[in-house]
Amino acid sequence: MTNPTLAVVVGSNRRESINRKLAEGIAKLAAGRFDVKFIKIDDLPRYNPDLESETPPEVLRFKQEVKEADALLILTPEHNRDISTVLKNAIDWGSRPYGQSAWGGKPAFVTGTTPGAIGTAMAQHNLRTMLNFLGVYTIPVEAYITWKPGLVDDNGNITNEDTAKFLKGFVDKLAELTERFSPAQQKSAA
Repeated sequence: MTNPTLAVVVGSNRRESINRKLAEGIAKLAAGRFDVKFIKIDDLPRYNPDLESETPPEVLRFKQEVKEADALLILTPEHNRDISTVLKNAIDWGSRPYGQSAWGGKPAFVTGTTPGAIGTAMAQHNLRTMLNFLGVYTIPVEAYITWKPGLVDDNGNITNEDTAKFLKGFVDKLAELTERFSPAQQKSAA
């Protein structure tokens, strides 16, 4: 039996993104439970309803990768108490045109990191609101991670044992939720 696919969406387009580094650390924690695939979002054109009739190839690729995923891991930075524009753009493209959303019915773990004391609390709250509206089942417990230099080493390992254990608990919850949503699981329960 193959592992479910975990699509990782990092809401930062910075070259040295701390959220990308944290995502790589969480992906390592998910090894054995998920097959992990990072989904590129920084090449998506700015959302415009006029483009829906001839959807750009980058958008088609992005939506197909989201649709093929069994679960989502979404990391968001916090920009002015909200998610980044690149992440909002991806969410909008993934949900359009109306009735053709790629997001619905998927379980998700939402987190993020920033050097601030409360991590990305407001951005995560706003992101969960959007995702729940789109039919995504987010783990209902927050994971605020304060970034400190060296939290993730050059090999993508989370160096703080307590943080790694904390995040592994979320990965395990997401794996359990994914099993409940998997078509194979639903057929065996019928």
